[in-house]
Amino acid sequence: MSLTDLAIRNAAPREKPYRLADAAGMYLEITPAGGKYWRLKYRYGGKEKRLALGVYPETALKQARERRDAARQLLSQGVDPSVARKAEKQAQRVNGANTFEAVAREWHLKFSPALSESHAKRNLRRLEQHAFPYVGGSPIADLKPADLLPLLYRIEKTGHIETAHRVRVLIGQVMRYAVSTGRAERDVAADLRDALAPPQVKHHAAVTEPVALGALLRALDGYSGTATVTAALRLAPLVFQRPGELRQAEWTEFDLDGAMWTLPASRMKRRKAGKENGPDHLVPLSRQAVAILRDLHLLTGRGRFVFPSLRGADRCMSDMALSSAFKRMGFDSDTALPHGWRATARTLAVEALGAPAEVVEMQLAHEVRDTLGRAYNRTQWLDARRDLMQKWADYLDELKRGAQVVPIGGNAAA
Repeated sequence: MSLTDLAIRNAAPREKPYRLADAAGMYLEITPAGGKYWRLKYRYGGKEKRLALGVYPETALKQARERRDAARQLLSQGVDPSVARKAEKQAQRVNGANTFEAVAREWHLKFSPALSESHAKRNLRRLEQHAFPYVGGSPIADLKPADLLPLLYRIEKTGHIETAHRVRVLIGQVMRYAVSTGRAERDVAADLRDALAPPQVKHHAAVTEPVALGALLRALDGYSGTATVTAALRLAPLVFQRPGELRQAEWTEFDLDGAMWTLPASRMKRRKAGKENGPDHLVPLSRQAVAILRDLHLLTGRGRFVFPSLRGADRCMSDMALSSAFKRMGFDSDTALPHGWRATARTLAVEALGAPAEVVEMQLAHEVRDTLGRAYNRTQWLDARRDLMQKWADYLDELKRGAQVVPIGGNAAA
């Protein structure tokens, strides 16, 4: 039953602290000294946490419930109320409500729920490391391009050019928020678009020459590591998916009889809304892929993860396992990387097999649009994608055997 004012007033101290429950996780804790503290018990990120809601009688029952409801509203938006409170207090400690840091933290608190947790944390960390120490205490309305340029140059001189560009973009977002809330006249970061060296785009190393690809596949087949790493190495080129999506795969996602891997939207590389409400990604499995998985199921099928860690079946293989295997086989990061299979498939499936680029892009989980700009449903072209995945697996087998493979419309590859 919910608490009443009478029950709260009559709650006498005992030898040990005790609690009186209200509702929705809120309770009153009575200490041996007679103190009465409102608390909210909740779960966030799989962990049980507590939030202080005030002290009785300064904070009455009605007020405590209002604070509880506000905290639960934040939870429904994906925000940890404890983190939100710390951010608010930190912003209040900053010199005035209109400093760059105060506005930036307010902006982050408002818009971070729309991002994945890791993305939101990365944004705030960049501001805390590269912007707040230099312009955090400055009134945001007084900032000029000349105030921002030194901090961007400082990042650029370390060689992290892409980071410098990302910090400039973040500062611009904060400035535009300040403009929209009446605390700045314009986005002064926009004047710095051409002040930084262009970012050096470095693509993941990938093998796109058939003969070299055949040699790489033979090396993978000859790898003598653990059974799980070996299976992951052999499966990766057959499914086109990102290493993290493969490492974290769970047996419940696979229908081996139906030759289909259903990758949950929550594990895809998408914005938060796409993770929460987007469609799952379907990965048709070739006969070769199913065979690898059936063999591995005998070893790890009783557990949750397809590729469990050696440190315990309650966690998946580490993110370094596949990269380390490549290094042990003698492939450096400029030659081949686990992530490079996507570029390999994107190039050769089109050039060597003549597969429609749209089908390959959809199988890579990239967004494909029609001539009117509408995104295709990810379940479309499923028959074409099944055909593609089997032809691709057969093509890799041919290359691995060193057979002569003739690209469509091209010359023979040894």
